[in-house]
Amino acid sequence: MPPRPATPSPRSSAAPGGTAAPARRSRSRSSNARVLLRLALVAAGMVGGLSLLGLIWPKPDPGLENQGDRSVSDLAKPPNRPITVLVIGVDADQLGQATNKAAPPGPANADALLLLRVNPGGPLQVLALPPSLAVKLPGRPGLQSLGSLYRTGGAALTADAARELVGLPRQEPHRYLVLSRGALRSLVDELGSLEVNPNATMKYRDKRQGLTIDIQSGLQRLKGTQVEHLLRYRSPDSPLQSRLSSQEAVIRSLLNELSQSSRVEMLPPLVQKLRGQVQSNLTPTEVLSLMAAVLKPDQAVAFAVVPLEPPRDAPAGADLRELAKSAPRPLWPEPSGPAAPAGS
Repeated sequence: MPPRPATPSPRSSAAPGGTAAPARRSRSRSSNARVLLRLALVAAGMVGGLSLLGLIWPKPDPGLENQGDRSVSDLAKPPNRPITVLVIGVDADQLGQATNKAAPPGPANADALLLLRVNPGGPLQVLALPPSLAVKLPGRPGLQSLGSLYRTGGAALTADAARELVGLPRQEPHRYLVLSRGALRSLVDELGSLEVNPNATMKYRDKRQGLTIDIQSGLQRLKGTQVEHLLRYRSPDSPLQSRLSSQEAVIRSLLNELSQSSRVEMLPPLVQKLRGQVQSNLTPTEVLSLMAAVLKPDQAVAFAVVPLEPPRDAPAGADLRELAKSAPRPLWPEPSGPAAPAGS
């Protein structure tokens, strides 16, 4: 079974005493084998989904590639059906690094998790999945954070957990995109800067990470490293909410920047340039197709957050948060209104 979000009152999973040690080791090996088998099946499902999605994305018109059109819709056609993409922002400077040089140190964790639903003819839906959400991985003792699943099983396991948590169909999320902090900086610097409007001054220093954040409040344009610092900053009063608010502000600014008519001609080379800095099963053509759907004038964007219970006063696992008892079902409803066009 896939990982599940922790219930509000998780039961203890402690094993009996020492006489059962051989049996525990046997069960552990069996559980690990089941986990590996499930990961292989998830990965196979992702690969198999590529051919099916060929029916959703229209084939690009090669005659448009060098015409210098100033509309993103002329670079690629939007998909014919809603497409769900899982965006995983990891806390490493580059993908594949042995250590993330973050806190706590070690292999990369997911520092930001976003589900995007691109609706042709409808709003772009963004669902933030807090990395601190507690989940129970089958075959593993105790709880762990949703963000740590990337360290355990990469994009496949993280997508599996997101699907289970949100209640998505088996074939979703259709695509995934993993980007490092370095990739984020490169994206912003290729655009020159992003306009943001922090409502408070952000100051923080951590010598262990070599991190110094110093961002003033007010409307301003930030370079890549400053945008990274904006997203990493956590307010002492509301650490989770401050990060989620910064994520929303940066996404809105990115969409606004990319939708400018002066940016259209740079989009294909930008996608190609960043391709080597990310991990994804999106092709460049599919990226442009999604851009054609979301970079339209007056494109509506609907943000939502998976609600969590307040943090518990417990030293062990203090960062873990449980799914709120009041969480709506479904967690991420599709938008009401006219259905997306079928197309061909």
